Amino acid sequence: LPYFYREFVTLMDYLPVGAPVLTVDPARVKEVVESVLRERTETYTDLLDQGRLLPSQFLGYAGWDHMKKALSLRQSIYFSLLPRQPRFIKPQNIVSFPGKPMQSFLGNIKMLSEQIHQWRKSGCAVVLLVSARQRQQQLLAVLKDHGIDAFFANFLEGHVRSGNVVIAPGNMRGGFELPGCRLVVVTEADIFGQRKKPRKEWKRSERLAPFVDIKTGDYVVHVNHGIGRYLGVSPLTIGGVQKEYLLVKYAGEDKLYVPVDQVGLIQKYLGGEGEPPRLSSLGGAEWARAKGKVKEAVREMAGELLALYAAREAVSGYAFGKDTVWQKEFEDAFPYEETVDQLRAIEEIKADMECRKPMDRLLCGDVGYGKTEVALRAAFKAVMDGKQVAMLAPTTILAQQHYNTFQERFANYPVNVEVLSRFRTPREQRQVLQGLGRGVVDIVIGTHRILQEDVRFNDLGLLIVDEEQRFGVAHKERLKMMRKDVDVLTLSATPIPRTLHMSLVGMRDTSILETPPEDRYPVQTYVLEEDPVLIREAVSRELIRGGQVFFVYNRVADLNRIAARLKDLVPDARIVMGHGQMREDELEQAMLDFMNREFDVLVCTTIIENGLDIPNVNTLIVKEAGMMGLAQLYQLRGRVGRSNRQAYAYFTYRKDRVLGEAAEKRLVAIREFTELGSGFKIAMRDLEIRGAGNILGAQQHGHIAAVGFDLYCRLMEEAVREARGEETPKKVETTVELPVEAYIPDTYIPDANQKLEIYKRLAGMTAADDLPELEDELVDRFGDLPGPVQNLLAVAKVRVLAGQLGIKTISLLPSQFRLFFGSDHLLTGEALVAAGRQYQNRIKFVEAAEGFEIKLRIDGDCLQEPAAMLDALEILLLSLQDRDRPENDIGRLQASKIK
Repeated sequence: LPYFYREFVTLMDYLPVGAPVLTVDPARVKEVVESVLRERTETYTDLLDQGRLLPSQFLGYAGWDHMKKALSLRQSIYFSLLPRQPRFIKPQNIVSFPGKPMQSFLGNIKMLSEQIHQWRKSGCAVVLLVSARQRQQQLLAVLKDHGIDAFFANFLEGHVRSGNVVIAPGNMRGGFELPGCRLVVVTEADIFGQRKKPRKEWKRSERLAPFVDIKTGDYVVHVNHGIGRYLGVSPLTIGGVQKEYLLVKYAGEDKLYVPVDQVGLIQKYLGGEGEPPRLSSLGGAEWARAKGKVKEAVREMAGELLALYAAREAVSGYAFGKDTVWQKEFEDAFPYEETVDQLRAIEEIKADMECRKPMDRLLCGDVGYGKTEVALRAAFKAVMDGKQVAMLAPTTILAQQHYNTFQERFANYPVNVEVLSRFRTPREQRQVLQGLGRGVVDIVIGTHRILQEDVRFNDLGLLIVDEEQRFGVAHKERLKMMRKDVDVLTLSATPIPRTLHMSLVGMRDTSILETPPEDRYPVQTYVLEEDPVLIREAVSRELIRGGQVFFVYNRVADLNRIAARLKDLVPDARIVMGHGQMREDELEQAMLDFMNREFDVLVCTTIIENGLDIPNVNTLIVKEAGMMGLAQLYQLRGRVGRSNRQAYAYFTYRKDRVLGEAAEKRLVAIREFTELGSGFKIAMRDLEIRGAGNILGAQQHGHIAAVGFDLYCRLMEEAVREARGEETPKKVETTVELPVEAYIPDTYIPDANQKLEIYKRLAGMTAADDLPELEDELVDRFGDLPGPVQNLLAVAKVRVLAGQLGIKTISLLPSQFRLFFGSDHLLTGEALVAAGRQYQNRIKFVEAAEGFEIKLRIDGDCLQEPAAMLDALEILLLSLQDRDRPENDIGRLQASKIK
């Protein structure tokens, strides 16, 4: 900065003189300012010693004197939790503003009414904040029954007066009482106790939609033309009309311009690590032959799959009964609003459990997306039917955490939950084993200890496996024996390629959680060379804001040295170690102390990798991250950012170490996929790096490489349906050929990847009702829609309506529209008759090869204006499609859009 700026400025310099500034706890602010300044000075001193900085580059940061001077030029209001007066504040600037938090009435309206009477006697204004209209009316009626003359007001202005009791719409975490202002605010949570928190509803995407992010330079697969290289979005002007196309390069000098509305025909090529794929030639028979070979191979594999399905169907398991009253009570006690995905997954799992066939379901959801709650409900259902439940966790620490969660959630019910891990003494383990054998223990949670021969259940009904990929081959063989006639639920955030592939091609039932948590931020991720200065800054910054740190290094022998080095870098930090070779009692105590905030930094191995949930830890530093797997890195990053605070993850590698190609790809991927819900993308990138592996034989890997993973999955699903005798659903791809400029200009969305994302969303839409939401989003993100984008949305609507009718092509002939319907169209005779009556002598119905055509003559004025042309088409398609639409609605649309 000193190279470019002679003087430094702070945020305070941007505030106008005289502006009011509120300072919360000024004594603490002074401490933080001095601490930050001290930290920055140490950092600069280290950089000078290392020769990485010149003395002239030292940037003096604003100290407390600068801050105090800036505050003195403005109206300053100081808030403090404690009645203390720092020396630097003038007495005339002190305003006494005492307040206290509101008590909780837990639904006791009588107690609330008595308290309101006392507040009114003392001349206070009482404001009751309630969010839902129905609940506001109920509260108003109940208070009147208790003799309180309350009233409802949409706006508080003018109503907050002494003695008034106002019910108003609002949502706050907790209320407060300000005696000096004679003001009382009571929230819904204060009145009724803990309420379920409303959650934003997210729309469920297509199964593969999150995996197929395409960037310039990527290899892609066009369903009809084969493997090429994507070169970006290219504008072309044809016949005086400008449009945009996706440019794909093929073998030699061949290039293909794909209209943006056909982006659904292109998917990213995923074929495994190694040599890049061979590019296809345009117009040759090579791609058709390759696709034909793979089709033949997957048909054979589909037969093997059917045999597998038949074997599973033949096994008879236990059919659980319907939900009990307690089940509903248990689910209602969950303090959050369930996401749409959670509710769907719960219903799918319950349906499986109530079926005679043993359940084998994979529950895929990102870190912190609510998989454990789904598992809890399945476990409760099993126990209510008199069955036992076993939950298998990959680490002792995670098993203990699951045990604590289950104990807390099952506290009000007669359910006996136990844990079986090395944290338990041999005597305690024997007692648990005896309880399992006698049926006294309902739920047991543990590590691979559960899989040992001496563990015998009285009546096991459900097995829950958390992160199956963390167990070895021997453990999985034991699992296979256990799951023959027992319902199995597998939880995973980043399934291994084999598991993911099996679920995608239909070999395993899969439920997917895609809705992100509320108030959660993506973790800021950095991949960089190891640097002591950076480590000290990262740790110090987290400690200043009252948080904690995970420092991960996966070599037990060097942990003591690493902890000592960290202590030298950050002397104020309280450091504790944790690794799998510690004695059980030592490790348990270390983890408990860290959770209770008695230590600031946990120096540990990857034992924290799975499921650990400590919301106060929001900085992660991983030493020599290149030595770890991609899913492992992703799971480690999932240990931070589990609250509503910004979290940071630093993946470091040694300066003197040359990273291998696979390690470099893993680190690039973990840096690239930072947004919420990246677990599936990570799994797919892992599949890209490692290959799909042996599904039902090594020969399948070659077929995946030949056509790409996505097309292989599509062909496999078609073959499975065909082998079962099911009809493959046909999706009509409508081509709209109109002289309309419909594209996204670079001046509106300059970023090519964002532009492609919008094109993909438009191409994937199946309902016209989704378009207004996308339009609002575009206006919100990029500003008012220019003409070409308005036309693009109108064309997308026409394409959706046409696709619902089975129209293959819409084109413009001189003075008329031409709509070509395929033989499998969805048009009814009634709609045709009605359209003929509505348009009279302007419409013609013409037979054609493999279908028929509709031709509609239009006015010349309509042809001159793209918007009018698209409106006329929309009216025609609506009249053909929706005969239940009220006639006056069609008439209104006609009157507004067509002469």
